[in-house]
Amino acid sequence: MPRIVEASHRVPPALAGSRLDQAAAELFSDYSRERLKAWINAGELTVDGAKVKPKAKLHGDELLTLNATLEEETRFKAQDIPLDIVFEDDDVMVINKPAGLVVHPAAGNPDGTLLNALLHHSPALAEVPRAGIVHRLDKDTTGLMMVAKTLPAQTTLVEQLQARTVSRQYDAVVIGTPVAGGKIDAPIGRHAKDRKRQAVTSGGKPAVTHYRVVERFRKHTHVRCNLETGRTHQIRVHMAHVRYPLVGDPLYSGRAKLPPGADDALKELLRGFPRQALHARKLSFVHPRSGETLTFYASLPDDLLMLLDYLREDSEVMQ
Repeated sequence: MPRIVEASHRVPPALAGSRLDQAAAELFSDYSRERLKAWINAGELTVDGAKVKPKAKLHGDELLTLNATLEEETRFKAQDIPLDIVFEDDDVMVINKPAGLVVHPAAGNPDGTLLNALLHHSPALAEVPRAGIVHRLDKDTTGLMMVAKTLPAQTTLVEQLQARTVSRQYDAVVIGTPVAGGKIDAPIGRHAKDRKRQAVTSGGKPAVTHYRVVERFRKHTHVRCNLETGRTHQIRVHMAHVRYPLVGDPLYSGRAKLPPGADDALKELLRGFPRQALHARKLSFVHPRSGETLTFYASLPDDLLMLLDYLREDSEVMQ
């Protein structure tokens, strides 16, 4: 059943002269600016009982009344898909996503996604847009994701992402041997010819990745990346841009690079590694209700541990 949201606030003197959408964001802070603007345009958030435009100036002492309907996420079905839940309370969840799990239904993936699993685990998430998903990992990237369980929590977490205060750290295995880490500050946008790919392009959105070397092998390196921004395929695009593409990346790495003299087991592993070697190992954010900073870690999955073991053994044998 749809849920009715009702609230009202009188515009204080401090907000006199503000636009309606700006004042609404201050007074109804449980909801996102985008959602409030939609409610204003629909006449569900009124000024002294009248529908006005989002940019209308307020003089102070007006009564802002919200009477809106929250539609449930009924387009998608709940499915009993196992979830590795790292943390959960009334406001947020943190999950450790496995490889192969698509985050949100789309063309070609109508179900069997994380969103379907979340709706089964917590039916109340039907009242939250995208079942509380506030950021994504690629299908074959493993590791930590946060999910909002309420609208206020979703608003707060999205604001933290936009303010770049969420800390996200990834482990990756790349082709090549960088001497040291660095900062990659290069805008990312849609590839001009291949819509499945992203690319560094002058017309793209700002994107910043920091990386450092964890362990270097003969022809590969274990690196640790910290994101300032969260663009689609960001680490994959940025590392390929500086000529250190990820092992197993079907879009950006090209053919597997084999260390000369490597044994057959390592060659087979590198040629057949089934996904980009990328794992979201650390996630840190401010809890939307308590204000406490929460930090979570997820150990490397077995396939990446095996890849590192083989590369390490190869380096030791060939010294």
